[in-house]
Amino acid sequence: MKLFGTDGVRGKAGDFLDAITVLKLAKAAGIYFRKHSTTKKILVGKDTRRSGYMIENALVSGLTAVGYDVIQIGPMPTPAIAYLTESMRCDAGIMISASHNPFEDNGIKFFDNHGNKLNTDCEEAIEAIFNDSELMQTEQVTGRNIGASKRIDDVIGRYIVSIKSSFPRDLNLSGMRIVLDCANGAAYKVGPTILQELGADVIVVNNKPDGFNINEDCGAMHPEHIGKIVREYRADIGLALDGDADRLVIIDEKGEVVDGDNLIGALCTFLKDEKLLNTNACVTTVMSNKALEDYLAKNGIELFRSDVGDKHVLEIMKEKNINFGGEQSGHIIFSDVAKTGDGLASALQVLALIIKSGKKASEVLNPFELYPQILHNMKVVEKIPLDKIKGLEEILKPIREKGMRDLIRYSGTENKIRLLLEGKNKKDVDDAMETLKLFFKKVL
Repeated sequence: MKLFGTDGVRGKAGDFLDAITVLKLAKAAGIYFRKHSTTKKILVGKDTRRSGYMIENALVSGLTAVGYDVIQIGPMPTPAIAYLTESMRCDAGIMISASHNPFEDNGIKFFDNHGNKLNTDCEEAIEAIFNDSELMQTEQVTGRNIGASKRIDDVIGRYIVSIKSSFPRDLNLSGMRIVLDCANGAAYKVGPTILQELGADVIVVNNKPDGFNINEDCGAMHPEHIGKIVREYRADIGLALDGDADRLVIIDEKGEVVDGDNLIGALCTFLKDEKLLNTNACVTTVMSNKALEDYLAKNGIELFRSDVGDKHVLEIMKEKNINFGGEQSGHIIFSDVAKTGDGLASALQVLALIIKSGKKASEVLNPFELYPQILHNMKVVEKIPLDKIKGLEEILKPIREKGMRDLIRYSGTENKIRLLLEGKNKKDVDDAMETLKLFFKKVL
């Protein structure tokens, strides 16, 4: 059974991700982590989905069945799990969340004892154990070796302190009016607390989760909704988180959504000016606009690209000793502050940038014009390997000769091909996309 995808295990709760599957997955993960155990403790957190209760209990059953003690901390942001796993000296951390997906879905994300997301090799090892029924049976424990679980409710303070410490000590948010959209998700408590303790006047919206309204017409997936609130309250900025608060979308004082690549560009040059950017380099994914690459190059910053997914961004950051990177979708990684994308940590860095610049958000967070870009998804009957498709290179050659950038890949979960084209001339991009669409309709 194939379990892991781009970001952990994710699917429809009660269907793909049912109680039995979760229990087996927990046992397999416990057996894997036990090989290098030092404390026999695993931390478990979750977002606000109703199905989190089912999954949490199944995880606890599976982990205790192979000898682990489980610490349950309730609804907390994904980056908090990464931080607390290392801080509390646990063998591993587990976050129950489907991030920005609707409430019907849920997911499970694993972190090692240093708070890092598992790499593909680790995930494959857990999957192999999961599919080995004999090993799963023989590795169960009995009697005094069975684990226990306990719930701790006061760890929120540790995470708040860690995030606040990332904000420059000589600054505060006094005089700033901020609209915060918690997406009815995991940051509904911790998000407002951090901003208020730093002195901001905070208008909080979508902070009343009921188990079903996570990400529903709110948060990072629908930032346009708080644009109206920003204008109505004449706020300085709007911050929209997703369901597990590892993603951030910024809304400027005009109520306009700031593009993720513009945000990365502004933050990257800010870090360089503050002499906080290691090796004068940054990492984004293959989806980022070429205009970002050109802008950073003009400012003496090299850009590296990774596959889609913040864990892939982080892998290259570690390999190249780079301390800043992200995805245009809102996953921003300050590795000096957090082990993974952290919406609240990113928000504080954005606020520090605005305060130090003395400018409005709309001025400082839009440092360059994006090149025209089109992303089109097409259903396909068969996923023929791209290098086996006759005529594709001949179609792409004149497109590339005109200076356009192309990215063609299949969806990992659906029978779809994703076509991305980008260039400085909008008409050229439009025409080239029509050519590509017609070509793939014939061959796929």
